[in-house]
Amino acid sequence: MELDEAFGAVGEFGRSQQRLAAFLVLLQVYVACQSMLIVLVGAVPQYHINQEEIPASRDELAKHIQFTDNFTSIVTEWYLIKQEAYKVSLVSSLFFAGLLIGNIAFGPLSDKLGRKPVYLSGLFFDVIFGYAAAFAPSYEIFAMSRFIVGIMNGGMSLVSFVLTQEYVGKSFWSFTGSLTNLTFAVGIAVYALLGYYIRQWRYLAFVSNCPGIFFFLLSLLLPESPRWLYSQGNTIEAERVLQYLALGNGKERLTIKLKACAGTMKTDESAPKVLSLVKHPVLRWRTVILMYIWYVCSLVYYGLTLNAGELGGNLYLNVALYGLVEVPAFPLCMFFIEKPWSGRRKTMTSFLIFAGFACIITMLLPENAGLFFSPASLALCGKMTVSAAFNIVYIYTSELYPTVLRNAGLGVCSMTCRFGGILAPFVPSMKSLNPSVPFVVFGISGLSAGFLTLLLPETLNKPIAESIEDLQMPKYQSLKNKKAE
Repeated sequence: MELDEAFGAVGEFGRSQQRLAAFLVLLQVYVACQSMLIVLVGAVPQYHINQEEIPASRDELAKHIQFTDNFTSIVTEWYLIKQEAYKVSLVSSLFFAGLLIGNIAFGPLSDKLGRKPVYLSGLFFDVIFGYAAAFAPSYEIFAMSRFIVGIMNGGMSLVSFVLTQEYVGKSFWSFTGSLTNLTFAVGIAVYALLGYYIRQWRYLAFVSNCPGIFFFLLSLLLPESPRWLYSQGNTIEAERVLQYLALGNGKERLTIKLKACAGTMKTDESAPKVLSLVKHPVLRWRTVILMYIWYVCSLVYYGLTLNAGELGGNLYLNVALYGLVEVPAFPLCMFFIEKPWSGRRKTMTSFLIFAGFACIITMLLPENAGLFFSPASLALCGKMTVSAAFNIVYIYTSELYPTVLRNAGLGVCSMTCRFGGILAPFVPSMKSLNPSVPFVVFGISGLSAGFLTLLLPETLNKPIAESIEDLQMPKYQSLKNKKAE
């Protein structure tokens, strides 16, 4: 039988898959804590220097500076202020650079070596270097540890997302994908809560990293992805995993006999590589468009976050708010992406266009427009919609690539996403040309990505390609869908 038929017989989202998916979804709380660590660990408290000239040496500065807030950070420990302030941003940039490398490396590795071993390796070193950062004796070691954490965190979270999707039937991909991103948003709020009660930065880094040990030990019990096994021609192991899932779903032991995957029928051909994303005409244009969409999602997301960051008040409340504002986006996604009249493509187009208009309208609003129509409120609204687009693009991209290249496709797209995150903070500096320029950049980017999304095919209720050979079928031949005959 075909793999999708086997999932139907086993149960697309039975008790086994629910437990596996719930575990990997909860992992996002740990991922969020590691991703947001520098927000509190690198926070700059209020301080006073009791002399007019700033001391040249760190030892002299320590004698004359007084921090007034009731928390510590790497700023208070290594006196990263004034001419040294750039080092906090540098740590953040190194983490994002690590995410970029992790996205590039881990996708192809997991397509070749398997989801589980690559995921476990990434999680293991993520935990190790997370502790190295917490106990770092110097700024340099802390910065290098965060760079390596970025590599492992970015790669591990990417593979865990794909693994979650491949444990369940395709009809539940949107649900598990949305739940994964929802949990990440909640994880930001959880981290803010931890930071509120743990004001010492080393203790905060240590406690935030501890759940990683729990997740690693339990991850040893996870089965390999049946879809990856099937795409590699290992149908016997794929059948065993499916039978294991069936037993956990309370069904009798099934006799599952899978057909050989089309991509593995020819043993003399090498395994698909990342270059296959460029060589195949359908995948080539699909990848170019998706890379731009991922880039814009990140650019607009962080651009609106910078605008919302002008909110005053409690630091911990603001961090929690930046996470919780994304929560309403996920029920909206779940509702619209499953409707035949909207689906993945039209819903993502609408959210991106709304986010683009939010940037442009923010530029036009007066400062005294009121609470509900203030630039900050509209920016938070825009962040909610671009978060929804982020959620959909993960699910949509997973469905647009065949199983043998799914992780590679996600990795390449995530790479461009990181470039958007790195460039976003530099766009506001364009205010020197004209105060409206940054909002024009974000607005045009969101609008253009929204309209380009219409060139991609709809994947709702469509079969998933397992191999590159599946793309030779008529329904995969063009960017636009063909009407069913």
